[in-house]
Amino acid sequence: MVDAAQSYEAGQHPDMPPPRSEVGVLGWVKHNLFSTPLNAALTILAVWFLWILLPPLIDWMFLDAVWTADSRKECWAKMEEPEGAACWAFIRGRFQLFVYGFYPHDSRWRVNLSFILLVMAIVPVLYDKMPGRKFGLWYAMAFPFIAGWLLVGGLGLQAIDTDQFGGILLTLVIGVTGISFSLPIGVLLALGRRSSMPVLRILCVLFIEFIRGVPLIALLFIASSMLNFFLPPGTVFDLLLRVLIMVTLFSAAYIAEVVRGGLQAIPRGQIEAADSLGLTYMKAQALIVLPQALKISIPGIVNTFIGLFKDTTLVLIIGMLDPLGIGRASLADAVWAGLAREVYLFIALFFFICCFSMSRYSLYLEKKLHTGH
Repeated sequence: MVDAAQSYEAGQHPDMPPPRSEVGVLGWVKHNLFSTPLNAALTILAVWFLWILLPPLIDWMFLDAVWTADSRKECWAKMEEPEGAACWAFIRGRFQLFVYGFYPHDSRWRVNLSFILLVMAIVPVLYDKMPGRKFGLWYAMAFPFIAGWLLVGGLGLQAIDTDQFGGILLTLVIGVTGISFSLPIGVLLALGRRSSMPVLRILCVLFIEFIRGVPLIALLFIASSMLNFFLPPGTVFDLLLRVLIMVTLFSAAYIAEVVRGGLQAIPRGQIEAADSLGLTYMKAQALIVLPQALKISIPGIVNTFIGLFKDTTLVLIIGMLDPLGIGRASLADAVWAGLAREVYLFIALFFFICCFSMSRYSLYLEKKLHTGH
């Protein structure tokens, strides 16, 4: 060791590679799964649990499942034992109903185009290194109105009644609209609640506390049945539009409190520094305060969005058929009755994929914006 050390001048010793057990897959396993005796025991217990659970689940869901059949009885006849595996033929046969609801068949290209445009609108919002992102953000802001024109019609397109919306289409319409509009409204409410103008502050506080003190299901009942009593006679106010307004306002009230928590975490010195630079209130908020407050508030904001997306199933109570409503109505068919496990598992997977994707992007965004290091 002495000879090796003396064969290099000071500062000229080459960098040696780290031990193989500290990097790569072995390093990850060592530090994340077997770093302590307790972690090792929990890892072994989890592997045993998955070993017991996954094989029969995979057999039931995929290997032994029936994918083509015309009835529940035909499904069960193809199995080694009745109800011994999943009958995905039911979901497969009604897949379009789950996706489009009762949207006219000859106009479903408009729904497909809206889905494609939704993906194109999400990409520039999520990834800041996209070429031409500035124009992509302008398009993302215009997307709700473009999609509304495509789905509802008018100005050259055949008009479609919103009572024909259903399934995944209805869930995405309510969820995307609520998420898109509740965030800016919530930020404005949070700023208004902290305003030095008493009238504005009181109005924002009253609105936020009223909305947060009333269950969403009660607001949906108000939107579906009571709101017409406060409108002029003969006024036609679309039910879906009323639901969108109520869902957006409900989510905005919670977003406002999340953002207010982020604003309170900003040191007073940041605002004083902005004042010393001669920045106006709007510039100080837009350039200094809000970027920091929103970064702090990311977990709470995404949590509110996930809750909003799952709460879209409440529209079933007022007669609108989301995927859960479509599934329950389909189970009433005597030909397919008794396949509730497949229906609810399919719906649960849809919501899990959407909500898990939002939570993972939230973690990515937090790591990306973390500048404490």
